[in-house]
This record gives sequence, C-alpha cells and structure tokens, in this order.
Amino acid sequence: MLRYKIDGIFFLFITLVSFPHLASYSKEENPQHTTNHLFESLLSKANSLKLTRKPTLKKVEKSKPETFAEEKTTTKVTASVYYPEVAQTDSTPFITADGSEINEKHPKKHKWIAVSRNLLTRWGGHIDYGDKVHVSGISNRLDGVYVVRDTMKKRLRNRIDILVGPNDNIMGRWNDVKITKL
Repeated sequence: MLRYKIDGIFFLFITLVSFPHLASYSKEENPQHTTNHLFESLLSKANSLKLTRKPTLKKVEKSKPETFAEEKTTTKVTASVYYPEVAQTDSTPFITADGSEINEKHPKKHKWIAVSRNLLTRWGGHIDYGDKVHVSGISNRLDGVYVVRDTMKKRLRNRIDILVGPNDNIMGRWNDVKITKL
C-alpha cells in the first residue's frame, strides 16, 4: 500500500513540475505558499488513490515455449562425385576439410558431401560443416540426406561433390540438383 502512495505522489509531483500551468490557485492565495498547498493537495490525492485502488492478483499463465520453425533454404547446384584419392583431393585424401576420417574400404557408406565455398557460412553461405542436407534431382540411388564434411576448390561455385568409392561404379555430372538444409 505504501508503494501505491509513493507512486501516486511521485506521479503528481512530476506532473505538476512538468506542467506548472495545470496547478491553479486563487488570486487570494499567496504564490509563495503555493508549494506548501500543492504538496498538501498531492498528499490528499495520494491518500485517495490508496483508498480507491485495490491490489489485484495477477493470473499467472503457463505459456508454451515459443518455437520458431527455421526456414529451410533450397539451393540449385551442379552435382558430381569424387573419390578419396590424391588426384581428386589434396595430399591427405582420407581426411576431410573438417577433420573427419573417411573409411577407405567403403567411403560411400558415410553419405558425406563436399560443397563449394560460396555455400559455407564462413564464406557467406548458409551451410556449415556437420549440417545435414537433402539432395534431390540426381537419381534414386544418389538422392537422399548427406552430411557436409568437405570443401571444394575456390574457383567452383554452387557445386557439390558426393563422396563415393572407385569400386561403386558411379560417374557423372548433374545440373539443377536441389539441396535443402535440414
């Protein structure tokens, strides 16, 4: 209750200080005593607020945590395949750009891809190492969910390379392939 009184006094005081023309006094009153008169009127108004204002209990509602559906970004790219060998990678063909080790006997089982640098977040893209992307538009055999583990050469843009093994008998290049970050 004391807080309501203090709030009321403070509000009225600020109002009167900010808008002195609102404080009216009769011509018979002495202007030097106006401050005392104003304080008394503020006090009486604060007391009236105390009597008329009833504390109300706030209803506490349990709210559901807000969930934001992240917008899925789809990008058209050109896709091809690569083998983990020095001719198609760097001097460490079984180590990807993020440090993952490729299974030498069955590299295709990883379901990993390399993406061009313009698609990676560190170069302004929307994909990062470890992100899962859905690839569609190649074939039933190669479409699916892949994990981004590797990077391609600087000069390539909007490209992906699917990691396969030399014994998988998969070759090719596909245009208008869609990748969607999951």
